[in-house]
Amino acid sequence: MKIDLHTHSDRSDGTDTPTELIENAKAAGLEVIAITDHDSTEGWKEADKAAKRVGITLVHGIEISTKLEGKSVHLLGYEFDPKDKPLLHELRKVIDGRNSRLPATLERLRGLGIDITAHDVRVRSTNAAATGRPHVADALIDLGVVKDRTEAFDRYLKPGRPAYVDRYAADLTTAIGLVKAAGGKAVLAHPWSRGSHRVLTRDRIGTLKEQGLDGLEVDHNDHGAEDRAALRQIARDLGLVRTGSSDYHGTGKIDFPLGGNTTEPEQYRRLLGL
Repeated sequence: MKIDLHTHSDRSDGTDTPTELIENAKAAGLEVIAITDHDSTEGWKEADKAAKRVGITLVHGIEISTKLEGKSVHLLGYEFDPKDKPLLHELRKVIDGRNSRLPATLERLRGLGIDITAHDVRVRSTNAAATGRPHVADALIDLGVVKDRTEAFDRYLKPGRPAYVDRYAADLTTAIGLVKAAGGKAVLAHPWSRGSHRVLTRDRIGTLKEQGLDGLEVDHNDHGAEDRAALRQIARDLGLVRTGSSDYHGTGKIDFPLGGNTTEPEQYRRLLGL
């Protein structure tokens, strides 16, 4: 069984519609796929219909923007109640934070001599629940300023670069609690990517396990072989589920193909209690 538990549609910063995502997953030989758009469940309904039509198992998920000691950490939530009011309230705050920083980001880019407007960005974020930095990056590509999202982030949009603007993100422990209270499962996404290892130490992961964390995304393109081995051992020692995922974004993120990393069937069954 080929299982991919972390993918994105155009309801966040992917480029496939939910239907295209499911069809592409089927074509890639996947039997189970999770749709985990950023801070939103808007793609679930369409993905459900497509999954039933093509004969693939869909796992309902989300990737929540959180912070731990001021550091950005992403949390994957699976099979929770999408109508849970406390969780929805927190997700609305995160989405509002994404949308509210766009004017400041554009102002900084214009201050750098780049002629970019909100319309340029929204052309690229039509179906998304919130307008984010990847959509700004896509607009910069359209304007010929950069060649791809990676260059846009490296030159302008990531922390420390001239057009970066901070925004609201949920407290990690709070987010875990909200996902669990809504009946879901909580897994740390790419826990040692982008410097997150500095706050997600073994001891801290152990504390998060005590607070409800269910698993670690071990096999991810942002993790090298040594990090994967270390995270796998931490998961074993703490009794956490180990997942593997592509973090697919369509053409928005190169070298992250569907099924590029997968989750073992036994771990999948452990996570969802199957």
